[in-house]
Amino acid sequence: MASSNEPAAAPAPAGAPLDFIREIVAADRAAGGTVVTRFPPEPNGYLHIGHAKAICVDFGVAEEYGGRCNLRFDDTNPVKEDVEYVDSIKADVHWLGFDWAGREFYASDYYERLYEDAEGLIRRGVAYVDSHSADEIRAHRGTLTEPGTDSPYRTRGVDENLDLFRRMRAAEFPDGAHVLRAKIDMASPNINLRDPVLYRIRHAEHHRTGTAWCIYPMYDYAHPLSDAYEGVTHSLCTLEYEAHRPLYDWVVREARSAHTPRQIEFARLNLNYTVVSKRKLLQLVAQHHVAGWDDPRMPTISGLRRRGYTPESIRDFCARIGVAKKENVIDIGLLEACIREDLNVRAPRAMAVLRPLKVVLTNYPEGQSETLAVVNNPEDASAGTRDVAFSRELYIERDDFMEDPPKKFFRLAPGREVRLRNAYLVTCHEVVKDAAGAVVELRCTYDPATRGGDAPDGRKVKATLHWVSAAHAVDGEVRVYDRLFTAEQPESAAEKTGGTFLDLLNPDSLDVRTGCKLEAMLGDVPAGTRYQFERLGYFAADPDTRAGAPVFNRTVSLKDTWAKVAARDS
Repeated sequence: MASSNEPAAAPAPAGAPLDFIREIVAADRAAGGTVVTRFPPEPNGYLHIGHAKAICVDFGVAEEYGGRCNLRFDDTNPVKEDVEYVDSIKADVHWLGFDWAGREFYASDYYERLYEDAEGLIRRGVAYVDSHSADEIRAHRGTLTEPGTDSPYRTRGVDENLDLFRRMRAAEFPDGAHVLRAKIDMASPNINLRDPVLYRIRHAEHHRTGTAWCIYPMYDYAHPLSDAYEGVTHSLCTLEYEAHRPLYDWVVREARSAHTPRQIEFARLNLNYTVVSKRKLLQLVAQHHVAGWDDPRMPTISGLRRRGYTPESIRDFCARIGVAKKENVIDIGLLEACIREDLNVRAPRAMAVLRPLKVVLTNYPEGQSETLAVVNNPEDASAGTRDVAFSRELYIERDDFMEDPPKKFFRLAPGREVRLRNAYLVTCHEVVKDAAGAVVELRCTYDPATRGGDAPDGRKVKATLHWVSAAHAVDGEVRVYDRLFTAEQPESAAEKTGGTFLDLLNPDSLDVRTGCKLEAMLGDVPAGTRYQFERLGYFAADPDTRAGAPVFNRTVSLKDTWAKVAARDS
């Protein structure tokens, strides 16, 4: 994390080959000066995994080259912005492991200065007040193949434009009555240069400035000048802003800024089986297709955090995908691989049964129990061991028993012996069913000589099952998540069928399992605590968890769990 003091200049980082952004920054840095970047979120939604990549690039580049990165909120649209989003963004950036060391800015900090620069553009004859409606401006803008047409208001004189602009600020006009436009080129092949709107009237309360303003700058005007005011050297942004770069440069140049930032674009992060458009994510939340911005199925940083992802795994993921110039779609499996690798090392193990089936060891003494020393994490010797209770009545996974198993099913079945992890070898002798014919209990025997799972006579079994003691288990709720969408690329798939991305929501993306039987220690753990439930995957305690009533979210399954079981059993 960045220091609270301004960092000293540092050489370009050694090691792996530089990506194209770092090559540019390294070359510029060689010419002298401090590298200054910025992360500029709009506070109109929660950050998602795509923003995580931008955060890693913006803060990472500055950190690597001894520079600094500002956190700046581009709060130019009071209708859609809220302090809730500001707070969530700051929390997400900090959680990812980055800090702006007090350099927290807002476009609204510069409203007066932006207004003064806008008047300067009017005086120099490169901006004018247009009294067309938004629809009329759009109609005169032209198309990608046809030039636009000049507004009749384009020839207004400087004095008239200044008067109208000042009256706009003084709240003399309703929304939509006038806009301030740049005077560039209505025939430009770049549609962004066809006299873009710089200011619009919007009678709405701003979360920071209240009702002090009723005209607000457009993003394409406020953003480059905010960069210039802050001395940003490298304005790093995603590829959709590449066509806006000429306008970015025009604004900085025509405003006669003393500082000229350099905009560099890189490919945004797109994940399959999800969407990362803030508009679409807001739609999912507003229409209650998900439980909120932090729903663990969402690709938001808060959703990933609630699901159990670690900041280290997300930074690792962003480092692995790198920085590219071409848009592509990343397989979500890579993100899942990063969290598996991270939690495999750090997450303690525990036993939990999500679909319990009762097992009675008929030859185990009634009323007796014992404790077994169980390794907390085989990847981390320093994690030590824990005591796990074992007794006559146990629970195993219902899927670990079949009354009439196929040839390659090697888990528990009538007459078959299996290993209970860290405990004993057991053999099934009797199956108890209810009136409907459903299996409700298994009667088994255990071999007292096989404590720890090894048979003195050297006999082998082909399956090892996890379990919990019925007398010591805690009842809990476990939420198992799957892909949010059924299509790999839901937006493009919806376009092909003429539907919407909502048509491709996965109805099985959430499976809430109640009555799960959990190891006793899981009954009272803080929210966010992560475990590997043996043979089931990685899980994290949800904020809904309470002492004695735990709730866990499955972060990610174990890779090829059942394939590995099948391979071992065969």
